[in-house]
Amino acid sequence: MSSMDSTPTGTGIRPANDTAPPTALTIAGSDSGGSAGMHADLRTFFSCGVHGMTAVTAVTVQNTLGVSDMVEIPPETVAAQVESVASDIGVHAAKTGVLPSAACIEAVLAACDRQGIGRDGRTPLVLDPVAASRNGEPLLRVDALEALRDEAFPRATLVTPNLDEVRLLTGIEVRDRDQLWDAAKAVHDFGPEYVLIKSGHLPEDPECVDLLFDGHEAVTLPGPRYSTVHTHGAGDAFASAITAALARGAPMEQAVRLGKRFVSRSVRHAYPLGNGVGPVSTFWRISSRSIR
Repeated sequence: MSSMDSTPTGTGIRPANDTAPPTALTIAGSDSGGSAGMHADLRTFFSCGVHGMTAVTAVTVQNTLGVSDMVEIPPETVAAQVESVASDIGVHAAKTGVLPSAACIEAVLAACDRQGIGRDGRTPLVLDPVAASRNGEPLLRVDALEALRDEAFPRATLVTPNLDEVRLLTGIEVRDRDQLWDAAKAVHDFGPEYVLIKSGHLPEDPECVDLLFDGHEAVTLPGPRYSTVHTHGAGDAFASAITAALARGAPMEQAVRLGKRFVSRSVRHAYPLGNGVGPVSTFWRISSRSIR
């Protein structure tokens, strides 16, 4: 046996851990401020015990005050990133963030189809339809919004729209928690396996009650509402925590409950940054103040 085949004995050198964790892929844009997008996804993946990988869809120029510019990555390059990591490393679960154009959406879906990522494949796909800004304004062109709804949703294992995105996708204006059911049914009609309607944008409700719907039954997920403006990246953290749980083998309802717990505590520990909206924090997982 050569010296390359074994660990030297009598040297005090210890063998390394050669067991790989589960893997998760985020197909999303960058945030130069480090609060949202793929940066929030990677922080969450790490905090939830999975190895994070990226397919970058866009490079944004942004800070806590907002987005001032964005450069789209060529669709063929985005698709190549997906196929490169999936064919070599393997993907246990994947999620999307901003998909800035219809061409990007089509390229990503084709790559995911080839790699078995999606509701009809072996790898679950969480689609976070980033279609509205923090103030509710549309982020996508009409053709991209239509491709997201008509082509991407039917391939998704789970879609996770907030209430502004529900309005853009369905025309339904949710004003109270009783309307979450109508919103979930309308989004489910587009074809995903599961729908998670997030109600964080109902400021008059004393709780954040989200709704998970499989086309037949709904599960309500209440959570605390914290008095803070610093919620940048909350949607990304929620979706990526669910993705991490799916990568670790959790069934959907359990994965969503784990994601809800994760994002609730991340909002609780949100912090101010810059002159605008600060990020939710994953530091609670390593803080001495963490509640276990």
